[in-house]
Amino acid sequence: MRLRGAREAVRASGALPRQTAWCEDPYADALDDGRGPLFLRRSDGWLLPLEVERWCGAPDAADLSVLARCRGAVLDVGCGPGRLVAALAARGHRALGVDVSPAAVARTERLGGLALCRSVFERLPAEGRWDTALLMDGNIGIGADPAALLTRLADVTGCAARLIVECVAMDVDERCEVRLDNGRGGLGAPFAWARLGKRALHRHARATDWCPTDEWSTAGRVFVELARRPQAPSPRA
Repeated sequence: MRLRGAREAVRASGALPRQTAWCEDPYADALDDGRGPLFLRRSDGWLLPLEVERWCGAPDAADLSVLARCRGAVLDVGCGPGRLVAALAARGHRALGVDVSPAAVARTERLGGLALCRSVFERLPAEGRWDTALLMDGNIGIGADPAALLTRLADVTGCAARLIVECVAMDVDERCEVRLDNGRGGLGAPFAWARLGKRALHRHARATDWCPTDEWSTAGRVFVELARRPQAPSPRA
């Protein structure tokens, strides 16, 4: 069995302690249950609790503050179980969720939303024509390269688009390797991730094609709205 072979190879390398169980997909298991515990675990043992119950529930007050700012066609990057995609569809938006997790895409579709199992760095439908893009629940961390992600979203969205990003509520700019931890000794495969506060996001935005236009905090969650930077007119020949 390939999974067993991978597990034994990792254990033999010393990267995975013997008292820790390999878990094929802790995220899918948590979405199936609709609840945690689920954590991001750094290699030094630091744990970040993930809010599975909130992700699987109805949009809360902070989510509603984001939905109210969405306009036109909306792309939700890292849509998870689809609460925002379904809510946007119910409000009459053309909305698409993108997520690399088949379990997340399946749950989004069960809620009545449209979702695609694909990385944001792969070809997407309607590239260059999305009016709003969302990076909620820490998804500015996708790929551990915020500048590359912001640059990619500038290609995906239209020239007058808005990007709404949820930031960490503290001043942090971190890139690390993490695993999903189910709180019962099961770990998923390692992947690269980033965590950004507002100041770090502003720096990365200014270095790409975005500029901050608004920011707000609701129920302890922090959001920044970015607009596409106006392009200078080309000089005449």
